[in-house]
Amino acid sequence: MLNMSVTLFSIAITVGAYLLSRKVGKRYPSPFTTPVFFSTTVIIVVLLSFELTFEDYTLAKDIMTFLLGPATVALAVPLYKNREIIKKHSGPALVGMILGTLSTILAAVLLAKLFTLSSELVASLSVKSVTVPVAVEISTIIGGDPALTAAFVVATGVLGTMIGPWLMSVTKIDHPLSRGLSLGTISHGQGTAQAAVEGELQGAVAGVAMGLAAIFTSVVVPIIIPFFI
Repeated sequence: MLNMSVTLFSIAITVGAYLLSRKVGKRYPSPFTTPVFFSTTVIIVVLLSFELTFEDYTLAKDIMTFLLGPATVALAVPLYKNREIIKKHSGPALVGMILGTLSTILAAVLLAKLFTLSSELVASLSVKSVTVPVAVEISTIIGGDPALTAAFVVATGVLGTMIGPWLMSVTKIDHPLSRGLSLGTISHGQGTAQAAVEGELQGAVAGVAMGLAAIFTSVVVPIIIPFFI
């Protein structure tokens, strides 16, 4: 009974923190009020205040993670509704996705080499911009550490959703397709969630970009990373 109460409380905290982040973000737009960063901070503070551990939160996390499946499938609805726009710009979007994916891979690898990090870290960093399940599998193939890879992927998602929208606004990148493409390509699932907050078209494009970037990375990284490590 206690475990069920803690689980329900944890779910309520998570949903409440997200709703609060949406309100705060609209009133005080900032990288620090984006839903991923703001709600994560609120959840951690509340859990610590009630002396709840990550293990206490685990069951609630598992329930909400399970719901990611239907949520991902639901992305097909805005994708279908915006299919003509996406089809019209599919050529430039595909080129942008490929260049964006290559850029983030090479930037991570070159910076790692610049700081003379180990080969394991180089490999783990190279796949930071694809979703965790894909990144972990690729990391294992190229000699990375799955745990480090997962941490880098999550950090990339958080930083991407914090800084990405703000940076694009500062540089006057306002087209919904461009914003969705950038967030989905660089910040995987978290970026796609942030794109969906901005609008239906952004979310649809980000979902496609996330999937294609994962496929492209799976093919390219095992080929190019051996040259660096």
